Amino acid sequence: MAHKDQRVGIFIDIQNLYHSAKNLYGARVNYKELIKHLVDGRNLIRSIAYVVKTESTLGESSFFEALKQSGLELRTKDLQIYPGGMKKADWDVGMAIDAVRLAGSMDVIILVTGDGDFLPLVDYLRWGFGKEIEVAAFSRTTSGKLKEVADKYTAIEDVPRGLLKSKRARAGRISKKEGGEQQGEGE
Repeated sequence: MAHKDQRVGIFIDIQNLYHSAKNLYGARVNYKELIKHLVDGRNLIRSIAYVVKTESTLGESSFFEALKQSGLELRTKDLQIYPGGMKKADWDVGMAIDAVRLAGSMDVIILVTGDGDFLPLVDYLRWGFGKEIEVAAFSRTTSGKLKEVADKYTAIEDVPRGLLKSKRARAGRISKKEGGEQQGEGE
């Protein structure tokens, strides 16, 4: 049960959210509103965003600055490129280590990711530390098992003002309305 004295930590898998918002909704996440919604009047201890620096820094620094302005502490790493061109960009282990390391100063740990690879972390934090675990992510890209094991699940697409539509998506919605068609899912 949520109460105002709970100490909350938020751990956000930015790559997971960025691509889901872009591909599913033609939008971007409003991190400031998302954090406000997730904290819900409780005591926020830390909010950490895990980002990957890509080969092209065009727009990246302004995006990272916007994340900081939303109240997020950034953890960054470089995109790994392997021989043959394969690329890897994930923070699963780093997020898990940080959540375990900081668990002692929190009552509630909120994982903002749909990645089912976090199931062992949820079990460890709950049974090893007695922590309440909340998960927030997009319904269509969240592991069903992760939704099931969380003490609370929040569908980001349902958070008021949680998504910011791109100009192109808004223009498409307007032209659909003018043509008499129904709005698509998530619009």
